[in-house]
Amino acid sequence: MRHRAHVLKVAAQAFLVALAIPVLARLDLDVLQRVLEPRRLGRASRPEDVRQLGTEYATIVDAVVRRARPVTRQSCLTRGITLYALLRRAGVEVSLCFGIDSEFEGHAAGHCWLVLDDQPFLEPSDPRSIFTGVATVSSAGVG
Repeated sequence: MRHRAHVLKVAAQAFLVALAIPVLARLDLDVLQRVLEPRRLGRASRPEDVRQLGTEYATIVDAVVRRARPVTRQSCLTRGITLYALLRRAGVEVSLCFGIDSEFEGHAAGHCWLVLDDQPFLEPSDPRSIFTGVATVSSAGVG
């Protein structure tokens, strides 16, 4: 983990994004992509550095969201959008995938997750075994 000032800065950014999730989640995906895409990018370099940074940010985001309840909601949407915003700002070419499972107890269930190098990123298991991707937000736009 990096020094305390950096962790506090990332935690503050995570809190602000997580706090805005109810508004962000209502945006059209094209608008969401434009809002989340940073004007200036950091410099993420080697793949192992990117994975370490992702793990560090996920730990911070999970702690912030957990501690900020009930002001923030603990969900894949909060985690996914918040991590996407932070990692994109750090220069990581990550995507945010939205998926659906129509066989979930007779109702449609949704999930969102990060994708790095065409693979789920920072997920405990591969969500693609359950959820079918229906939209992706990335630096290139919405697909």
